[in-house]
Amino acid sequence: MRDRLLGIGEDYWIEDDRGNKVYLVDGKAMRLRDTFELKDTQGRVLIDIHQKMLALRDTMVIERDGEPLARIRRKRLSLLRNHYRVYLVDGTELDVSGKILDREFAVEYDGELLAVISRRWLTIRDTYGVDVVREDADPALLIAVAVCVVHLAEKGDD
Repeated sequence: MRDRLLGIGEDYWIEDDRGNKVYLVDGKAMRLRDTFELKDTQGRVLIDIHQKMLALRDTMVIERDGEPLARIRRKRLSLLRNHYRVYLVDGTELDVSGKILDREFAVEYDGELLAVISRRWLTIRDTYGVDVVREDADPALLIAVAVCVVHLAEKGDD
């Protein structure tokens, strides 16, 4: 994944480990709420991501095919600012923790590692990797979680 320094909207390509474009994160500019779409290479929207408008804490919502999939927000009562919780609609909860702004964090379910997000593996400063560890995990969902968590952390840091 590449962070963009300047531009209208927040559009960037996500490439696989061989450099092939796999997903496009299409950030929607000029909207009332922060909105992104995760698209495949043919332009089909796989996942919609948007900020929940009426919430006590900043919350991002992930939807697939118009149906809610997950909510993400900073963990309540966390001494560490960089700890987030993902609430899936089926009742499953994922933990996201680490150095979010440094792009060094992990996504876990019940203590089991699902994905590692790291800038350490790569030499270009504005690029970071998302390593989906479990083969049965949903890569589009985990990438959407990474997008949300980074966006919430950056927004909270303003």
